[in-house]
Amino acid sequence: MSMILYSDVASLESHRVRVILAEKDIPVTIEWVEPDNLPAALVEQNPYGSVPTLVDRDLVLHDSRVIADYLDERYPHPPFLPMDPVSRARTRLTLHRIEKDWYALLPGATDSKANVAARKQLGESLSDSASLFSAMPYFLSEEYSILDATLAPFLWRMKKNGVDLSALASEVAEYAERMFKRPGFQASMTDTERYMAIDN
Repeated sequence: MSMILYSDVASLESHRVRVILAEKDIPVTIEWVEPDNLPAALVEQNPYGSVPTLVDRDLVLHDSRVIADYLDERYPHPPFLPMDPVSRARTRLTLHRIEKDWYALLPGATDSKANVAARKQLGESLSDSASLFSAMPYFLSEEYSILDATLAPFLWRMKKNGVDLSALASEVAEYAERMFKRPGFQASMTDTERYMAIDN
């Protein structure tokens, strides 16, 4: 019996989990849900009624970071976290900073003053960190890792949220293009997410 992932078609956190599943080639049944019309089965298993929610037999997980850790331990090849404790801790700290410093700045698509400021701050922060995107083949690593699976769906949403990747430091834009071309990333996307990169 395969795992079940409850996912919506557009959220960043759901996409991050779908990237991990695709990159690790993990068999899963995806149940597509609408946030405003949750199926009874999801509500019964997840008290928060949130997505993504992963169900693996009797285990129910409903936080993308917890799901990511579980999938990496349950399916260790290829590993998305380093093997030694010190490197794992550093990777998790970097992951925390990505979420706090960049995810939190991802603005909505509106033109409010707050979002204009957030777009500007996000663009500047990414460009200021350009050396991190080019120091190694992947983000701070010789191998594809949880950091790449976290950054790729985030960077994919830049255009939709008013941040022009091509206007950022070339290292950031080039890294993003490499990640977007990966078969796992392409397989992870919904039609709604593909539309995010189309000029309207």
